[in-house]
Amino acid sequence: MNKPVIAIPMGDASGVGPEIIAKSVAEDEIQKHCYPLVIGNKNVMEQAIAQTSADLSIMTIAHLEEIQDQSDTLYLIHMDNIDIEQLQKGEVQAQCGQAAFEYIEKAVDLTKEGRTAALATPPINKESLKAAEVPYIGHTEMLGAMAGIDDPLTMFEVHDLRIFFLTRHVSIREAINQMTSDRVYDYLVRCDQALQHLGIENRKIAVAGLNPHSGENGLFGTEEIDEINPGIQRAQEAEIVVEGPVPADSVFYQALNGKYDAVLSLYHDQGHIAAKMTDFEKTISVTNGLPFLRTSVDHGTAFDIAGTGKASAVSMVECIKLAAQYAPYFITNQK
Repeated sequence: MNKPVIAIPMGDASGVGPEIIAKSVAEDEIQKHCYPLVIGNKNVMEQAIAQTSADLSIMTIAHLEEIQDQSDTLYLIHMDNIDIEQLQKGEVQAQCGQAAFEYIEKAVDLTKEGRTAALATPPINKESLKAAEVPYIGHTEMLGAMAGIDDPLTMFEVHDLRIFFLTRHVSIREAINQMTSDRVYDYLVRCDQALQHLGIENRKIAVAGLNPHSGENGLFGTEEIDEINPGIQRAQEAEIVVEGPVPADSVFYQALNGKYDAVLSLYHDQGHIAAKMTDFEKTISVTNGLPFLRTSVDHGTAFDIAGTGKASAVSMVECIKLAAQYAPYFITNQK
């Protein structure tokens, strides 16, 4: 095969995942870049194709060698784990949470074995996972456990802007407590390695400032002086090309325009706002630090419009394209 095979777990059957997958697979842009392989339920995908009027027929396969260059075909590994008669679109259902977990598990197995090149994931629903008693709150925790990795590294990419996150789902107060020089140094090392694995050469990273004007030499707070600067200096001594802290009101714009290859955001909303204001639909999450490559849409299951065919597939298309773009570099640099 001259294009990478991208594993696409179907996501939550009661959400928009199946619909945006159907729309994406039907796009010539996707067919040009990769062989999309859906891991899911045939009945649900047939329903999604009908709801979206996608020009596709489904071919269930047992072996990847059966995949051919046919743009009107959705290749599917079928898993018989959804009772279509009991499926209620737009509702939390335990069967959907359990099935979503099983699709991801299968996709991870295929990718760890080297049979597929990367994962591209649609949204899953935390409440559905909980209803199914799946012991993970979301994709990142699930994938980390499957790979035996405690702290996977999240990166957002939108257009030419890449953003890493020093802290994630914690309060601002707790995030500041976590902004230690050791953590800043550790994350800069990991960010540099992640960019290398994605094929980025001559890497240059910026660290966003926490306080207005990065504290203005202690006038507006001392976190930069006490913790952030020392972490940056240690990374520089380790020959990582990094600048900062750069005031957060300008650093993301500068990175978007090519001054930096990536920005280390200090807390969740700092980086999320920058990415989503740049282009909400095209903001894609890349999970680094795993033994396989995974990209994901950065939106939810949209239960309010599930089953209507209205959901935009822009993010899913970008997600699959980015997986196909980075997969050859990731596979080469992991060896």
